[in-house]
Amino acid sequence: MLKKLITLILAAALIISCFSGCASNTDEEQTTATVQTTAKEIDNTTFKLSYTQSDSLNPFEAKTQNNQVLASLVFESLFDIDENYEAVTNIATGYAFTDNTTLRIDINPQLKFSDGSAIETSDVVYSINAAKDSPAYGSSLGCINSVYAEGNSVIISLNYANPYAVNLLTFPIASQGSSEDGFPIGSGRYVYENSEDDVVLKANKDSGFDPYIGTITLVNIAAADSIDNAVNIGNISYAFRDMSSDTSKRLSCAKKAVAMNNLIYIGVNSTIGITSNAYIRQAISTAVDRTVIAQSAYSGYADVATSVFHPDFSAAGDINLFPESADTANAVQMINMSGYDSDDLSISILVDTNENKISCANLLKNQLEAVGFKVTIERKSITQYRQLVRKSNFQLYIGEVKLSDDMCLYPFFDEDGGAKYGINLKSMSCDDLYRQYLEGEEELGKFILAFNEEMPYIPLAYKKGMICYSKAMNGDMQGYYGNFFSNIESWNFNS
Repeated sequence: MLKKLITLILAAALIISCFSGCASNTDEEQTTATVQTTAKEIDNTTFKLSYTQSDSLNPFEAKTQNNQVLASLVFESLFDIDENYEAVTNIATGYAFTDNTTLRIDINPQLKFSDGSAIETSDVVYSINAAKDSPAYGSSLGCINSVYAEGNSVIISLNYANPYAVNLLTFPIASQGSSEDGFPIGSGRYVYENSEDDVVLKANKDSGFDPYIGTITLVNIAAADSIDNAVNIGNISYAFRDMSSDTSKRLSCAKKAVAMNNLIYIGVNSTIGITSNAYIRQAISTAVDRTVIAQSAYSGYADVATSVFHPDFSAAGDINLFPESADTANAVQMINMSGYDSDDLSISILVDTNENKISCANLLKNQLEAVGFKVTIERKSITQYRQLVRKSNFQLYIGEVKLSDDMCLYPFFDEDGGAKYGINLKSMSCDDLYRQYLEGEEELGKFILAFNEEMPYIPLAYKKGMICYSKAMNGDMQGYYGNFFSNIESWNFNS
């Protein structure tokens, strides 16, 4: 009996040890399989971007959108702008206004360029001055007067009070030197390198950047139509389109809308004729169906302008100044208050050859006729259109202006502004109230009320851009305007 009991105990022990051994082996196999599954496969051949070979890769000299877009891969900026148009520190560690026109930017002295050299305040000063003179960034940096280094900070003197000036500091910070191959040096996620007869972008892994895409091939494609075709057929993997024409109809690849600060507006000649009457200008604004214009004229690639600022600009608060849809009853009331009768309501809309603007003008014609206006559309060549606008030889025109990220309205309110045409500022107060608001002497609400009463121009919508990319790509595309490749480390072509 004892022998049988001992035999049973030994058998049970043997069975338990067998199961334990099997479980141990299984755990090891699972661990090995997990390691193999999560190992990152680096792709050095698939991802391709267009560039313009005849243009400079220096971000301060590049004239083409092609090469300007590449800058966000190679260079970092002092600040990034988030979805609410608020500045987020990047190379800079912080900022402070020492007075209305003096801005101090603090720099992390531990940061390095991709070649291992330190990012000095002298490099930041160099980059600010270079950006001021550049094709890509110069037009938005007119408020910067001068800059100098002070310890681990740079001091920026402004030409006028601008509480949102820090929003402008999103241009590349580059080394004053260049690489052995003559390429500009940044501190970004990729670096320029020569590969045989081509230029490529190599991942800057020394910075801790660990993407699936190790090498990006640059393909020389300069023409806009050729870029659209190339991304459709897969010759390039990704492109940003600013929707200067209705590109969306031509693209069959994957697409994503990107917010931009490009304002579509009605320019109004307030110096002569029927449009010199503020009630008529208010009637036009009230008669407009902004939602229809955004959805139809711009195929949904536009945000309705319900305020003088971009709807995502959180600093201005939740201001809904203009109706999203037409308010015909209110528009008719405004016309009655103007003193004009139905025989006096003839009006013309000037437009150039841009297909989106033509569509916008046609929609506007129908909307204004619904409240009693008699509307004609004058279609001109781009050259003729610009000449007529600059001479204020119009009643209404469909315009577009790219506003800077500080939401500066001086293009409309300054004597040298690019969108000032037809605005009779001598008879208005909103421009002075806007300056007083920037200087901290007046509340924003007072400017908004004056704008609504005087209606110097009529905001319609903020045009969106488009990110288009190969359907073979995986990853949540989080690119946005100014940082088109924000989460490129997660993009891949794994099946």
